[in-house]
Amino acid sequence: MTHRARSGAQYALRAGEYEAVVASVGAALRSLTYRGRDLIVPFDADEVRPAFRGALLAPWPNRVIDGEYDFGGARHRLAITEPERGHALHGLVAWLDFAPTDDSGGPGGHGFGAGDSCIALAAVIEPQAGYPWRISLSTTFTLDAAGLTQTVRAVNESETPAPFGVGAHPYLVAGKGRVDDWMLELPARDVLDVTGDRLVPIGVRAVVDDERLDFRIRRRVGATEIDHAFTGLNRDAVGRAQVRVTDASGSGVAMTWDDACRWVQIHTADRAGAAGHRIGLAVEPMTCPPDAFNTGTDLLVLPPNGGAAEASWTISAVE
Repeated sequence: MTHRARSGAQYALRAGEYEAVVASVGAALRSLTYRGRDLIVPFDADEVRPAFRGALLAPWPNRVIDGEYDFGGARHRLAITEPERGHALHGLVAWLDFAPTDDSGGPGGHGFGAGDSCIALAAVIEPQAGYPWRISLSTTFTLDAAGLTQTVRAVNESETPAPFGVGAHPYLVAGKGRVDDWMLELPARDVLDVTGDRLVPIGVRAVVDDERLDFRIRRRVGATEIDHAFTGLNRDAVGRAQVRVTDASGSGVAMTWDDACRWVQIHTADRAGAAGHRIGLAVEPMTCPPDAFNTGTDLLVLPPNGGAAEASWTISAVE
């Protein structure tokens, strides 16, 4: 029997001085390097992916509080996948196995092969308890001189409207050391307050009210612990926002996303005494904030019979 890696099929991409590997389980970005330097925290092909490292988050990013929500005149109850806090965490696709599509391998659609710079993958969220809609997902990873761009498209194949959100979950690496040593530039005016125990949303406030979370001007993260969603993002002329994580020399990594993602979750990966403690900074562009299935804030509602939504983000080296 041919050995299959625990993280699924492996797709190695190359373009210029960038290299990336995408794993089929969860359509996860398993590694990304520039000139041999890690831009994200990688994991091994034959390793059960640690948590949500590099995975696609859908049909909701972040949390549905208590795993319950009302939609379409019905009460829906999801499986509790964050038992320590009692929530449904990061959607339903993190462990789905995505398959290559006819678009894989670049413009010619010739099928994926060694040395390619593009892979297109697809999977289906089948109707299930707590989420009774069928959503077709396709995602394309493209590597070029600008870095690694992931584009996601969701299509509602059900006969009723479907609530939806999507996000990414890479842990960015600026260079040697840990999060404490790096500099963060986060052009966000507002932050979502949450409770300290269960991270239940309380309300949005300006970052100027809490200097610990104000990174509009590049500064060292230090010992600051962050697990918050930010919004009110400064954007360029075409609607893109960007976070930069750099070392003291200014070298590091940037993540840029389009205007479909109105929020970004920043997490300093605080796991005292455990592997992975503060070895990367999670930067998670999201179309909606935590618990959008209950609050409705920036929640996408996909129209029935083909209603669609798209989002994209890019990870690139900073020198």
